[in-house]
Amino acid sequence: MTTPTNDRLSPAQARGRFRGGLRTPTSGWVPGAAQANVLALPRGMAFDMLLFAQRNPKACPVLGVLEAGQLDSELLAGGDIRTDVPAYRVYRDGALVAEPDDVVEHWREDLVTFLLGCSFTFETPLRRAGIPLRHQQLGVNVPMFRTTRRCAPAGTLSGPLVVSMRPIPADRVADAVRISSRFPGVHGAPVHVGDPAALGIGDLAAPDFGDAVDVPDGWLPVFWACGVTPQAAVMESRPELAISHAPGHMLITDLPEAKLQVP
Repeated sequence: MTTPTNDRLSPAQARGRFRGGLRTPTSGWVPGAAQANVLALPRGMAFDMLLFAQRNPKACPVLGVLEAGQLDSELLAGGDIRTDVPAYRVYRDGALVAEPDDVVEHWREDLVTFLLGCSFTFETPLRRAGIPLRHQQLGVNVPMFRTTRRCAPAGTLSGPLVVSMRPIPADRVADAVRISSRFPGVHGAPVHVGDPAALGIGDLAAPDFGDAVDVPDGWLPVFWACGVTPQAAVMESRPELAISHAPGHMLITDLPEAKLQVP
């Protein structure tokens, strides 16, 4: 019996791999399945986070919310949000204190979990259109950067916009914009194309999260709003506890990509 490759797994099978201890970035995994950023906060901060997402929908498009203590939903049927992501981050008072494979020992029954759309979802349509993705070609995590753009604050939460960067051949940038714009539930169209200094990014070779990739001659850096933005807000706003996915290590959901596409 052959073992299915990561692009032939079902979402549940992929989550089972992660539950079993596989730790890997998920770009390119389970084409056709929506991927999600994860952020769990104490119930007392849930309204602030919901308001933060409502005020910053480009960076924080909400796919679903698990109520306090809830471990699964229709987005991960039969799953467990504490174990089904390939890598997590645990923050206490805004400081990163652990990067475990699961967060069972850190979990509290008062945690409300937000599932936010991820741009890995529209990478499949980009590939179908023949648009190359440099981080996949190199086998590394997508690079992510803090910017000097500020998000609209909400209650106790404030912080900068974080963006992911994908170099795109210059003659395909318009196609990448058009394709990604049809997926507003997973960040949609880019927030910027070209000069990174316009976002306050000084060095593309030194991402704040993920791995650096080169920008080949004739390609342009293209920047999309990123679901690591709430983690940057956690670092700045310093709640007593926050649990998130590790950047680039996403929850693979049961939601089909096609349901997020708009005309």
